[in-house]
Amino acid sequence: MKPEFENIALVQNQDKSRFEIVVDGLYAFVEYETDEDGLVALVHTEADPGLAGKGVAAAVVEKTLLQLEKDGKQILPYCPYVFAYIKKHPEWKRLVHPGFPAYHQL
Repeated sequence: MKPEFENIALVQNQDKSRFEIVVDGLYAFVEYETDEDGLVALVHTEADPGLAGKGVAAAVVEKTLLQLEKDGKQILPYCPYVFAYIKKHPEWKRLVHPGFPAYHQL
């Protein structure tokens, strides 16, 4: 994560089922769903177009993964952006539930 994003707080917005950060008044977020077993499916990542190309999407994904690890959660990275992030940063595969259909592609 770029140093300029390290001190930006991650907020879990439970009403919208997403983890979000605010950069320059604009939102970036990762939407999630939790199943009956407590697994967290990360289903969509989005950053305001005004944040494009600044590394904000990567920052919100990394912050989300850090929070979920702190909470002792396993994930299902259905969001293509999160999946690609974990593939690029294989140390995060430790959070992926082994039953995730594309687990062995990470």
